[in-house]
Amino acid sequence: MTRVSRRSWRLSPLTAAVRYGLGFTLIGAAGAALAQQDATEVETDTVVVSATALKVATPTIETPRAVSEVGRDELDRRAVDKYDETFRYRSGVVSQPYGSDNNADWMFLRGFSAEGSTYQDGLRLFRTGGYFWWMTEPYGLERVELLKGPSSILYGEAPPGGLVNAVSKRPTAEPQGEIELQVGNKGHRQIGIDTSGPVSGRDDMRYRVVGMVREGDGELDGTDMDRYYFAPSLAVDVSEDTTVTFLASVQKDDGVPTTGFFPAYGTVEGTPFGKIDPETNLGQPDYDNLDQRQLSLGYELEHRINDTWEFQQNFRYSNLDLELRSVYPNSYVTPPRSISRGVVDRDGGYDAFTLDNRFIARTYTENTENTLLLGAGYQRLDLDYDNADSFRTLGDGSSYFVNIDTVDMFDPDHRAFSGPETGDPTHHDVEKEQVGVYVQDKFRLNDKWIFLAGARYDSVDSRDVYRDETGRSREGYDDDQVSLTGGVMYLADNGLSPYVSYSESFTPLASTDASGESYEPLEGRQFEVGIKYAPPGFDGYVTVSAFDLEESNTLITSSAGAQRQIGERSSTGIEIEGMGYLTDNLKLTASYTYTDTRVDVSEEQQDEHAPLVPYNMASAWLDYDFAGALHGLSVGGGVRYVGSSANSPDAGETYKVPSYTLYDAVVRYDVNEHWGAQLNVNNLTDEEYVSGCDFYCYYGESRSVIGSLSYRF
Repeated sequence: MTRVSRRSWRLSPLTAAVRYGLGFTLIGAAGAALAQQDATEVETDTVVVSATALKVATPTIETPRAVSEVGRDELDRRAVDKYDETFRYRSGVVSQPYGSDNNADWMFLRGFSAEGSTYQDGLRLFRTGGYFWWMTEPYGLERVELLKGPSSILYGEAPPGGLVNAVSKRPTAEPQGEIELQVGNKGHRQIGIDTSGPVSGRDDMRYRVVGMVREGDGELDGTDMDRYYFAPSLAVDVSEDTTVTFLASVQKDDGVPTTGFFPAYGTVEGTPFGKIDPETNLGQPDYDNLDQRQLSLGYELEHRINDTWEFQQNFRYSNLDLELRSVYPNSYVTPPRSISRGVVDRDGGYDAFTLDNRFIARTYTENTENTLLLGAGYQRLDLDYDNADSFRTLGDGSSYFVNIDTVDMFDPDHRAFSGPETGDPTHHDVEKEQVGVYVQDKFRLNDKWIFLAGARYDSVDSRDVYRDETGRSREGYDDDQVSLTGGVMYLADNGLSPYVSYSESFTPLASTDASGESYEPLEGRQFEVGIKYAPPGFDGYVTVSAFDLEESNTLITSSAGAQRQIGERSSTGIEIEGMGYLTDNLKLTASYTYTDTRVDVSEEQQDEHAPLVPYNMASAWLDYDFAGALHGLSVGGGVRYVGSSANSPDAGETYKVPSYTLYDAVVRYDVNEHWGAQLNVNNLTDEEYVSGCDFYCYYGESRSVIGSLSYRF
């Protein structure tokens, strides 16, 4: 999604009048598709369209789903250097529920983990094998889009909470460039370069080169991480009707990972010994190590067949290689102040191929506009790794666990550590394949009504063969699934656009029941109603949505001890999100979220409040740009409130995690068109807080101070 200001767009006669009056219609990405339509040319103040929600460039005012977006300007404004910080000022998202983790990005969407929800440029980023997580670098992004609720109709296998799509920086027609230097507390150092423009002597080729080096300390004593990132891209106009954009990236993360697992005793619960210091490292900094390398190569093809049909194809090859050693504490305390520890030890990597093909047909009559989408997608993952964890399933199918040692959780002695011996590693050979075909139709009637309907069929096949000295076993699944979606929306003349929608998702389960049969996939269903308001003459919007989301076929423990597929996880809520200019110089971004997420744990524990998801969250951010003698100076500040939450209902003692309120601030001064300086402070008061608890508890991020100096050319 992106905002495009004071730009001429070629629109059909049917849509021209409505889009002219909207002023600020949310969220956008692919204006080129609209620009190819034969029609009347009109000029609007701000047109914003999205290609994530419907896979077709569509103004969000015409999309009967809740969608959020964070653009490049805001990422820079808030100095976002970690992907899970992106949606801190948007509704429906719990950011960093497990605290600040320097080797993983964590978000919850509408009460569900976003572990399988990450995409880039419309193609899935695999996070699998427990720790083989593709890491997304914010410096390489143009914007990040969030589609809330189930999304299997267009993307296949996906959790029900939503989908996050990162959009890479692309080549530009106009020459531009920037060099940026950053320094801050916690050892933060960063240098980035971003340059783009037409290839010398060619008007049919454009390039972009993005590079970045960052180093910094983690939240825990003795932890740190270095990152190296390089992303070149090239756009080639093969003809007037065909463009191919080649995208590549290389990334390396190297350092000591944070192990932010703490017991409730000493964090949310008082002790005779006081509280555990948030910087306490219950891992082993002189032993723990992360070395992760990522490579991606791909392209995007756009071909205009005729005045009606267009073909688009996205392809990406990804390779991830990981070596990880990380000592962690167990969640149970041995009185009076000792805690045992285990170790995660993984070594391996994966190759992944993702492909998506789309035919788009746009047809018009005097009173109608119809957009038909026909698509087919393919995903394949090959993962091989060795697992030498303290806790794992052995080759013969039995469970294995060994404590490696015990430490004082208030004052761990890292000098007494010796390398753990966890036995012969278990080797995993994982193959996963998904093929899907889908159809979607968006019908617009009399410039007032929007009707949306779609269906998708997926075939998914996965196996995990694991073996060691104890034997050889196999888990997997082979499922077929049909996913549906539908929606109705009304576009009123006063800028109000009420809508109602239905959507589905599915997530296969690799394990088997007591009889050896594969479990059915988890199935998500959501009903959503809402109103989008973009008043004429006002540069801003407000979205209000209410949803009822349920995931069925969840596994619960029966009285006989076996897992049965009779549970559910449900989430209901209300989200309010708005953004707009209160004056020419003052901009407000605000959100409120109410979420009630419930989960079945066992036959005895039903409808329990889910951990890590608070009932209430709210945020507000103000930006002010000075004029006159202070032109070039701008200030901004925000407040984030996260309400109390519960721990896991099956974790033993039940307790509440206290609410917390955090403040952020920024000051920027653009000396001239080339030079700019900026200072960001997050968690301004250095609030000490627990971000959430399940079996463990997790401290939130401490105060962060980052100073930036940039040169634009």
